[in-house]
Amino acid sequence: MSIKLTIMDQMTQIAREHGKALAPLHDDLVLLESGLDSLGFAVLVARLEDRLGIDPFTAAEDAVFPVTFGDFVKVYENGAR
Repeated sequence: MSIKLTIMDQMTQIAREHGKALAPLHDDLVLLESGLDSLGFAVLVARLEDRLGIDPFTAAEDAVFPVTFGDFVKVYENGAR
């Protein structure tokens, strides 16, 4: 499964578990409008670290925090290289 699909799958699962309505996921979606709250994103980052073996937010010295879903995916794709 690609990194993007893994992220989409986990976001969908977390939204369901937390009783949140997840917005349709597309590259231009602003993360703050996704339907996940800060707890949801914390869970997402922890699960992605377990599944992908990376946490690009702590691994990078100059971590850039993504604004859109597409940016979020790119951070993980770049962290996997």
